[in-house]
Amino acid sequence: MNDRFSAARQNIHCRKSIKAFFEFFEILCYTALSLFLKAHREYFDALLFRIVFLLSRKVIFLWRIEIVFDVGQMAVYPAHGVGVIESIEHRRIGECEQSFYVMKILKNNMVIMIPTATSNNVGLRSIISPKEVNDVFDILQEKDVEIGAQTWNRRYREYMEKIKTGSVFEVAAVLRDLYLLQEDKDLSYGERKMMDTAKGLLVKELSIANETEECKVEEKIELIFS
Repeated sequence: MNDRFSAARQNIHCRKSIKAFFEFFEILCYTALSLFLKAHREYFDALLFRIVFLLSRKVIFLWRIEIVFDVGQMAVYPAHGVGVIESIEHRRIGECEQSFYVMKILKNNMVIMIPTATSNNVGLRSIISPKEVNDVFDILQEKDVEIGAQTWNRRYREYMEKIKTGSVFEVAAVLRDLYLLQEDKDLSYGERKMMDTAKGLLVKELSIANETEECKVEEKIELIFS
């Protein structure tokens, strides 16, 4: 199991490097083309210039290589947390054949199937980088935060929507707000459960991203709010 996770981590680092290279190359191409068009703008009337400029952006965007998930790679699914892509299956639905990621959630061994074609739309993403781990802790350490006065059920819905986005930063903000709220009042049962959920999602992903033990991540979080 550890060998598989280690291989998956190396796969993640490799793909992040590839993605960063192509993002840099995209910016470089876009900048060069923009400078060329602006330098020769006198040869285009205003309308034609705008059309060429927008089309060039679209072509470069479509050219980008889309990073997909491979079997054995770890990823994050909104509100469920970190899981491993166990396999990629193809199934016929009606007259169309679709491919699915079969993902096993690490926390509870739940198996879910995610259409590969819409995986980006539903929020499936890679594990965050070590640098982004620092950004998460920066959010947790923000104490000068104003929490609006609202009923607990309305606040619960608002926080749940943030968790469902799958953004680790939104989850961190929810956990921080609940900790701060706890200093002034007793949390409801639903809010306490939500705090446990947010903390569990963060601890699992941060420990994998930083390649450290979960207990150490949890201790660091508890220290921030002690």
